[in-house]
Amino acid sequence: FPERTFNAGIAEQNAMGVASGMAATGMKVFVHSFGCFAARRMFDQAFLAAGYSELPVHVIGSDPGVTAAFNGATHMPFEDCALYMTIPNAVVIDSCDYVQTKALTEQLARCEKPSYMRLIRKDCIQVYGDGSQFEIGKGVTLRDGGDVTIIASGILVDEALKAAELLESAQKINARVLDIHTWKPLDEALILKAASETGCIVTAENHQVSCGLGSAVANLLSQKCPIPLERIGIQDRFGQVGPQPFLMEQYNLTAKDIAAAAVKTMSRRL
Repeated sequence: FPERTFNAGIAEQNAMGVASGMAATGMKVFVHSFGCFAARRMFDQAFLAAGYSELPVHVIGSDPGVTAAFNGATHMPFEDCALYMTIPNAVVIDSCDYVQTKALTEQLARCEKPSYMRLIRKDCIQVYGDGSQFEIGKGVTLRDGGDVTIIASGILVDEALKAAELLESAQKINARVLDIHTWKPLDEALILKAASETGCIVTAENHQVSCGLGSAVANLLSQKCPIPLERIGIQDRFGQVGPQPFLMEQYNLTAKDIAAAAVKTMSRRL
């Protein structure tokens, strides 16, 4: 749809202002940039022009976290979702593959709230079969299990599944795996069900743990189901340059790290 596409140039803040103006006339608008610019650079405009005005502007941030790879620290957002989660009534999504991205993008086109979705720009592992269906605000149980729950999103969904396989093959631990693609609104019912049935949880995210999926789950559990929780993610660090597999190791985001966290949280369970 070239007639519906506008290049705002290297002017992300202006792009957000233009998008909000278009949305105010009744249009459904998508704005795309690298996650670092889509979050940090144009957040004031997103908060006020789209958020405060309650306009359906849907921001797409690509190359989130370690997927920025060789672009390095300046282009490696570990806090993008956290910023958008502070906008009242906004929707925040971390998609894991192209199947999920396509399905949720189609839903966002019908969503009347402002939103932010981070997605992988480079090649990624396909987790879901073509045609799989998803619902904004509803997580997916990818693997059932009764010993521990692993909650993941984005690129760490595949790592979580691998971690579950490691746990089963090496230690006979049966892990449940949840894909919580929507961080806001959080699927509290699914998480609380898993918490009550397994008694301990690990969260895994390509994002700062202090202000992302892990913190959202921690807030929920502290109020409604206090159980042991371990959080895999970025631990108060900046980004760095390197290939994605190297960065996954550097930031302890691998299946091995998730599996170790699962064993640790199980040891804390009463």
